[in-house]
Amino acid sequence: MSRPLPEPVPSLGRGGVEILESLGQHRLLSTRQVHDLHTPAASIQWTRRLLARLRGEGLAICLRRPGGLLLWYLSGRGADALEAIPSRAEQRRAAVTPEKAAGPLQEHTLAVNEVGLSFVRAARARGEECGPFDWFHEIAHSLGPPPGRRAPEQLIADAVLTYQLAEEAGGASIAYRFVELDRANRSAAELARRVGRYARLFRRAVPDEDPAIGRVALWERIYPVFPGLLVVLAGRGPQRLAERRAVVLALCRADPELAATPEVEVAICTLADLVSHGPFAPIFRTTAEPAADVDWLGEGGR
Repeated sequence: MSRPLPEPVPSLGRGGVEILESLGQHRLLSTRQVHDLHTPAASIQWTRRLLARLRGEGLAICLRRPGGLLLWYLSGRGADALEAIPSRAEQRRAAVTPEKAAGPLQEHTLAVNEVGLSFVRAARARGEECGPFDWFHEIAHSLGPPPGRRAPEQLIADAVLTYQLAEEAGGASIAYRFVELDRANRSAAELARRVGRYARLFRRAVPDEDPAIGRVALWERIYPVFPGLLVVLAGRGPQRLAERRAVVLALCRADPELAATPEVEVAICTLADLVSHGPFAPIFRTTAEPAADVDWLGEGGR
């Protein structure tokens, strides 16, 4: 969602400052992603000029991939400049090194940002609210120590996304979603086990600050409602991903923890479908109805 931004580097202008913040929050973005997020009404040449200015100021670094695709991330100076923005969406500083920018997580980070961008496009088309700063990467949640162990375990969602829906009566409601981006570099069984851990997060209870209340759900301290889970598949061809989705859904339905926790809503689609058709198309299959094609809200079955 858009909001007033200070200008820690006045020479950049508002557009440059927003892009600076976006690079800090989303870690690694292609030129096209920056353009679609921040300057969709302008030409791509204008976006390139803004990015070139950030690079010229020593605030951003450009990485060229084979084929000529340019990727952008903050330099150390850019990260320092970002710290001067008190109203930035994400307070923690997540530095990206050149090794990380060019490493194996490159495709994963770009794909997670493509998921967020798909929701931004949908919100613009529908007159709803989801902007460049409405998803956050790698949000950690404590699951406590597993049975027989002392060390606590963490569940790190690839992203948490917020989307404000318009309602017919003129009101609005806000939907929250965990995002798991799967590039098929682990087994379907491992992905299903990861999905099953969200049931543990839902049931995770901690002592309330008021001893008279006792224990409360940990997630209630973080979210107004428990976010649904969107699993987005990539890294293989359409047929292989369709098969992978069917296997993961079957394994999740057989998971006793998920079966006992229907509050954990799981929907699975492919990244290609999400980018091509958007989240409001019937491109998802869910653990509740694995044979029905629905949108990300569970509607529009066919």
